[in-house]
Amino acid sequence: MSKCIAFHSYKGGTGKTTLAANFAASLAKKGYKVFLLDFDVYAPSLQSYFEREPEKWINDFLFEKAELKEVVLDLTHLIEGSGKSTGGRLWVGFCNAKKEEIFKLEGRSSRLNVFRRFIVLRDLLSYQYNADYIIIDTSPGMRYWSINALVIADVLLLILNMTDLDIAGTRVLLREIYASLTKFGAMSFLLLNRVSGYCIPNRTQNNTAAIGTSLGKSGLETRSSLPMNQQQTETDMQNFITNETGMKILSAIPCYCDIQFSRKEFLTVLTQPEHFFAKRFEQLVHAIGTI
Repeated sequence: MSKCIAFHSYKGGTGKTTLAANFAASLAKKGYKVFLLDFDVYAPSLQSYFEREPEKWINDFLFEKAELKEVVLDLTHLIEGSGKSTGGRLWVGFCNAKKEEIFKLEGRSSRLNVFRRFIVLRDLLSYQYNADYIIIDTSPGMRYWSINALVIADVLLLILNMTDLDIAGTRVLLREIYASLTKFGAMSFLLLNRVSGYCIPNRTQNNTAAIGTSLGKSGLETRSSLPMNQQQTETDMQNFITNETGMKILSAIPCYCDIQFSRKEFLTVLTQPEHFFAKRFEQLVHAIGTI
């Protein structure tokens, strides 16, 4: 049985798409069959990230103008090209960003049938394609199609940046949407992104040795390598967020300047597998596997 995980946020600009893409790639590297779907129907961006222009889009499937095999592209070669093959597979489905296609989805007369196709899509991936994981990048906020994307997910990852607006908006999402979804079996967690205080320079062969002094045997950045005041700040911050929202924090992704300003940050786990950022996704994959 596949596990469907939705990446969601109260507002845009939280890094949701970057996290979803890196997480999907991390799962494929571990040997899983992974489908990454762009359901951010109001502002889809995966096609520009992956620099692909598919002949058929998820929109075509939702309107019964294409078969599923026509709208998911096999991009496993990206995984295989990053190192030793593990047998994992990665497919990506892109959403059409043209305004006329967005207007079609917004048409009230088509909403019910399109929502049924959401469900059909998930079932096909689970039972015919034997997907291990279905990763959904949703639209932020409480828009109609972002809620529908959340409905078909088993695990909801709510991306949160440390701003008052984001925290206040998260409370609204929990009250208005997540409370109902969790009653019907979905599990929800917070995923903190761009946590401050970790910024490091870009890693090169020349500075790897120096940086390596703050790593464990696995190359993983550890809390014990952080200054004591920074450890306490992180603990205080996470306790504050948990108290404010009542949700468990599944993971916290630090803000690394060299990643945030990279044009290809969406697949850092493949291009820089030893980077601290990539190692955090190894932790996230493990955390998801224990749910």
